Amino acid sequence: MGLFDIFKSKDKREKAKKYRIGMEKTRKGAFSRLTSLFSSHNTISDDFFDELEEIFVMADMGVDTVVNFIDELKTDIRTKKITDVKALQPIVVDKMFDIYLKGEVVNANLNFNKKGLTAFLFVGVNGVGKTTTIAKVAHKLKSEGKKVLIAAGDTFRAGATEQLEVWGGRLGCKVVTGAPGSDPSSVIYDAIQVAKDDYDVLLCDTAGRLQTKVNLMKELEKIKRVISREVEGAPQDTLLVIDATTGQNGLNQAKAFIEATDVTGVVLTKLDGTAKGGIVLAIRDIYNIPIKFIGLGEKLEDLEYFDLEKYVYGLFADIIDEE
Repeated sequence: MGLFDIFKSKDKREKAKKYRIGMEKTRKGAFSRLTSLFSSHNTISDDFFDELEEIFVMADMGVDTVVNFIDELKTDIRTKKITDVKALQPIVVDKMFDIYLKGEVVNANLNFNKKGLTAFLFVGVNGVGKTTTIAKVAHKLKSEGKKVLIAAGDTFRAGATEQLEVWGGRLGCKVVTGAPGSDPSSVIYDAIQVAKDDYDVLLCDTAGRLQTKVNLMKELEKIKRVISREVEGAPQDTLLVIDATTGQNGLNQAKAFIEATDVTGVVLTKLDGTAKGGIVLAIRDIYNIPIKFIGLGEKLEDLEYFDLEKYVYGLFADIIDEE
């Protein structure tokens, strides 16, 4: 049973409703031409593939990713057996799954320490919504019954600590802080000592500056040494926060963090605000890192655990719902 058949179920569509609503800008933007493409072509042709390629490139899927995608679509044995473009739709969806899964079992869940405190490290450039993301993750984990502590490890950006303290007050989460300009590793060390007593999860903020890659790498290496020394197997996840609306620029900035530290997952913010939602597939294809969360709105509840089926439905909902 393909995705088109799965989402003919009213229950399935209802569970994916947040993705459908949150990804409306993407469907009405870069992917809006998909519906007309499949309805304006009666047979599969080179012109059809050229238009499909252009749509996906414009959707921020990445040129190399799209070229490989189209090549595989053309050479797929199922494609060779059909001429009707409508019959190609489920094959396109399957190929999008292939791009993301790469023949692997992708763990999109957070990794928790089974023996005690879990520490998550958040990295990313300034302005991507990292501080707000930490607050949303804290809210989500609290709603799941976990006691959460926040470490204000961004001692460089003016207002970063205060912003976290405001969120902490709203959420009822304690925030461990340091003096402006102090060593972020020492702040996180202090937070770990507090967290060891009575907390399940520690969320660690870090500075988002990109002065030089060497400085960034040294700072993150020091922070990770402190965390791993004090908490077994930590950080359990290092989460890279990327702003979906910055597209290729966001991917280029993120490259420095991926080279500087062991990123285990991506939080893609503001997906609801971009017309180019193909960035999800580009991230996975280029960096081979799973998406853990996506932001589908500004409310605390609008940070969603990433679900590949629901994401692809969000892209193709207008076509699927017409079937």
